[in-house]
Amino acid sequence: MTHYRFHILCCGGTGCKASNSAGIVRKFEAVLKEKNINDVQVITTGCFGFCEKGPIVKILPDNTFYVQVKEEDVENIVNEHIIKGRKVERLLYTDPKANAHIADSKHMGFYKKQMRVALRNCGFINPEDIREYIARDGYAALGKVLSEMTPEQAIEEMKKSGLRGRGSAGFPTGKKWELARTLVPNAEQKYVICNADEGDPGAFMDRSILEGDPHSIIEAMAICGYCIGATKGLVYIRAEYPLAIRRLQIAIDQAREYGLLGKDIMGTGFEFDIELRYGAGAFVCGEETALIHSMEGQRGEPTIKPPFPAVKGYNGMPSNVNNVETFANVPVIYLKGADWFSKIGTEKSKGTKVFALAGKINNVGLIEVPMGTTLREIIYEIGGGIKGGKKFKAVQTGGPSGGCLTEKHLDTPVDYESLAAAKSIMGSGGMIVMDEDNCMVSIAKFYLDFTVDESCGKCTPCRVGNKRMNEILDKIIKGNGTMEDLDTLKNLANVIKDTALCGLGQTAPNPVISTLDNFYDEYLAHVKDKKCPAGQCKDLLSYVINPEKCIGCTACARKCPVNAITGVVKQPQTIDQEKCIKCGTCIDTCKFGAISKQ
Repeated sequence: MTHYRFHILCCGGTGCKASNSAGIVRKFEAVLKEKNINDVQVITTGCFGFCEKGPIVKILPDNTFYVQVKEEDVENIVNEHIIKGRKVERLLYTDPKANAHIADSKHMGFYKKQMRVALRNCGFINPEDIREYIARDGYAALGKVLSEMTPEQAIEEMKKSGLRGRGSAGFPTGKKWELARTLVPNAEQKYVICNADEGDPGAFMDRSILEGDPHSIIEAMAICGYCIGATKGLVYIRAEYPLAIRRLQIAIDQAREYGLLGKDIMGTGFEFDIELRYGAGAFVCGEETALIHSMEGQRGEPTIKPPFPAVKGYNGMPSNVNNVETFANVPVIYLKGADWFSKIGTEKSKGTKVFALAGKINNVGLIEVPMGTTLREIIYEIGGGIKGGKKFKAVQTGGPSGGCLTEKHLDTPVDYESLAAAKSIMGSGGMIVMDEDNCMVSIAKFYLDFTVDESCGKCTPCRVGNKRMNEILDKIIKGNGTMEDLDTLKNLANVIKDTALCGLGQTAPNPVISTLDNFYDEYLAHVKDKKCPAGQCKDLLSYVINPEKCIGCTACARKCPVNAITGVVKQPQTIDQEKCIKCGTCIDTCKFGAISKQ
């Protein structure tokens, strides 16, 4: 066995691959071969989380963290770090507060307040090598459960841990498993279903786990199968996740080869196997009954519950549905114990939560924090604050079904109850930050556009109600809204919330309700003053040239795509408001600050 002096870990998540991390890996391998260096191993891992600074290269054992690495940097890293033992300082992360380089990720603000449980192996192992997962206690939890616990004991341990579903609803996982085991005890067949249909805009939590640690999901599904009495597992994954699909299939094949899937697992007589099912990217198929119908080859529409999937699920058989992140927590709970897990988080929300932190934030990335961490800590300490030094305006939690929270909510702990009290939701973990330049009426319309497009159309409140709300919002941002429209909007939102068929329809009005509650003054400005305070709604804008600042260089007129700017050279120019399409080219062109939006 080769003893390696260094391990070079290169991020192989989708984000870094899009920035040529695969080329960086090939370059490392070529340079090491060329220099006849045989005691250095190059490993493609899953996502490190710090997507803003990718591609990322981490070198062990000294834990040096290089950011925004390019293919042309590779030879420099090998010459300086690997051969001479000197860090390449220009590639180290620069702390913007201290204006100093940080070599070890443990000391970066982005990682300091994180606690990686579901993401424990992402960025540490090669997800395509089962031996690396096993080396980090992989499949030990399955062995422990099969050899030391009855299904009932294992379910009690899960209930004791306090783990709740990370898909959105937050239903206790142990209780869900217990129902799947006991409600139809003598079923001919039971199924374990993993929901990997991640449909929220800006969300990439489940994808990153599957890309970086697929074996943890396989192990967890097998444990769940043992607990509820199922021999078959199904992963419902959207076809837009080719890398996650490939790595998951590799992991399933390896697990079968090692006897960790199939018949007589670990010599215990337990049988369990997993297959993949592909989704076409319908948001509504994140709802468990719609997901099951889609897997059965039917239209992806939800059905009224009861019966719940625990009684009548896939092919009419009892089924347990958990999402990827929920399953990712399972093996570590059995290895470290329910007491260990339940000490993390808050009284009612145990453990950690993974978020895709995106939007107008300095440190875009995948984060995992203990439940109870405040929004302020996430945005300003982990996220590094708002881009460009602009003012924070709102944060959307819970994706298109969530709410927009304001500055007054920054000290809200991130847990199921606190977010619900603030009229938002945890959701699956999307967290999008907005600054002073965002128009909250337009934001509400953006999310409603998505919901209207993604509605399955089965129930009238969602199919018709959301469309009517969208039409009203369209009127408002075009300057045609009335005060009666605001009353209608609020009434419609509350009716849809109370009457829609499934959870997705019931939460669809949340962005409208929360923006009406928290940014009513912006709605009033659009309706009464016919102005967009953020300067984003084109129909409510005018581009005006200040004659005192304009020197008549005509640069703006030459760049205007619709010839809306006229005037004499060396004299102030004017903008024809009828012709102006509000594209902003004139503002970008003017070097004298003579043009403004009003």
